[in-house]
Amino acid sequence: MKVINLDHISAKPLLPEVKTVMIEAIEKDYHNPASQHKSGEEAAAVLQNARKAVAQLLNCKTPKEIVFTSGGTESVNHAIKGVALANEDRGKHIVTSNIEHNAVIRSLRRLKSAGFVVTSLPVDSSGRVKPRDVADAITKDTILVSIMHSNNETGTIQPIEEIGAITREKKVIFHTDAVDSVGVLPMDVQKLGVDLLSFAANTFYGPAGVGGLYIRRGTRIFPLLDGGVQENNKRAGAENLVGIIGMGKAAELALRDMDKRLAHLRTLKNRLLTELPKTIDEYIVNTHPEHSLPNLLSISVQYIEGESVMLMLDDENIAVSTRSACATGSLRASHVLLSLGLSHADAQGTLVLSFGIDNTENDIDTFLKALKAVVTTLRDISPLYQKASKA
Repeated sequence: MKVINLDHISAKPLLPEVKTVMIEAIEKDYHNPASQHKSGEEAAAVLQNARKAVAQLLNCKTPKEIVFTSGGTESVNHAIKGVALANEDRGKHIVTSNIEHNAVIRSLRRLKSAGFVVTSLPVDSSGRVKPRDVADAITKDTILVSIMHSNNETGTIQPIEEIGAITREKKVIFHTDAVDSVGVLPMDVQKLGVDLLSFAANTFYGPAGVGGLYIRRGTRIFPLLDGGVQENNKRAGAENLVGIIGMGKAAELALRDMDKRLAHLRTLKNRLLTELPKTIDEYIVNTHPEHSLPNLLSISVQYIEGESVMLMLDDENIAVSTRSACATGSLRASHVLLSLGLSHADAQGTLVLSFGIDNTENDIDTFLKALKAVVTTLRDISPLYQKASKA
């Protein structure tokens, strides 16, 4: 039986065109791009073509501003730790937000143990950082601001352009974790005003285990990995050429099909939001109604646990999530949802629904029908619901 995947934030399928170029690359058995002979030069040319495709997707001034990594996590670590180590002579203060991905949170935790000071800003009830708070948090010792572009649990988009204007004025390096945005939304690093931007191929139907970091020319940053001089001396180690070729193709397709994909995803999201009130009651939408990804919706169904809903939907061959894959396994309520002001009980009832270009409106209808049955069953045995009903 077909599985309806409404958990694209965790895993998207490879596009057929991406599979094809990766299989061709495996069969061609490219040499190391760093080799000086003809076989190496051929591999280096293919590598550069992929770099150009990714640079075009982000509107970089030059492909040299793209550094390939093993994925979003390495990219974030490289940006934060690399900037901190390269600029600690200027100061040791970093500004971030309360809703960042664990890759950011744990990178900063590591730096705090080395004497860096971190200011973590709250978000408002809609899940957005206030640019004025960023401006107020910056001091003469601030060397980096790291605010994510879109949240991986709620899909809410931050005011990156406004923050970028502030960091440029104050001459502070600005990094954004855009792993869940690149390839989904039009992304222009010039317009955003960022100095560093993290991304991953699997977000736009490329292979997992490959990603990159945009580094604006002139930004002071140390390599995270020391060794050879690959990636313009920004990241040592032989590149994952097959994966990068796949990412280059995925980037090319994302740029070409952006408008068509956006229209389809928005249709699915609008259908879900329109039909949801007719399906269940007493739920909270955690996703910003305007500033949010077109392919993600977070809802907290009150009086029941999201994990129970997820497991029961799984029995119906419908895949959803209760939070981002990187946080799966934690028994604690999401730090993101608590930052929005949700109670622990409501946060535990959360479903993260993320869909893709392979989903249909019929998938949404099937999900809603199953959700209604699951919620009814669980609330019938929920003491919290019974108590609330009596009240």
